[in-house]
Amino acid sequence: MAYRGLILDFAGVLATGIRESIRDWCLGERLDADAWRHALETDPAGRRYYLDLEAGRLSQADWNRLTARALGLPDGENLMGRAWARVRPAAEVIALARAAREAGMTVAMLSNSFGLAPYDPYAHVGVWDLFDVAVISEREFVAKPDPRIYRLTLERMGLPGEACVFVDDRPENLPPAAALGITTVHATADGAWLADLTRLLALPSAAADGDAPGTRPDGGAA
Repeated sequence: MAYRGLILDFAGVLATGIRESIRDWCLGERLDADAWRHALETDPAGRRYYLDLEAGRLSQADWNRLTARALGLPDGENLMGRAWARVRPAAEVIALARAAREAGMTVAMLSNSFGLAPYDPYAHVGVWDLFDVAVISEREFVAKPDPRIYRLTLERMGLPGEACVFVDDRPENLPPAAALGITTVHATADGAWLADLTRLLALPSAAADGDAPGTRPDGGAA
């Protein structure tokens, strides 16, 4: 069938260099290279802070302060922005999104948020203007893989699931979309999925000389 909607995750799909940026920031702060991942994924309190940030229960400013404390840092000012300073746009994916929109598809972003202020990662990468619809978990108080946020995205796109393709780098975020009839694509770190997606959408090759897709905002957790 001819698809009419494209839904893209943000971190790990539209942004690249995340793991490297966070690692370099950790080393610059004289932390272990894996300290960020540990604080956001392994440490129970840090994991809870991150999930609360995603779902809009905790502001980014408060998350910065609490996570800095968990990392043993004296200063939490703009912690997320400092760690993300070297993150770059995934140029090939952005070119594909533009091509899809120019071809008449409805293009949406469905992202688990990690805060919008004081640091706006979407503005940093420059993707706000790519989308007809942007569904950010912080604003909706619900995050992937909760089925409600997928249904909300389809509702705002005005399309049935069968008419859409969804791309995400986290495998656990794909089954709820598939259950709604959405065709899913796993964005693997090697970037090989991009050619498959281009063929799936029957779009001209969006061959930008940019970076391959990157990894997630936590360098491994979400």
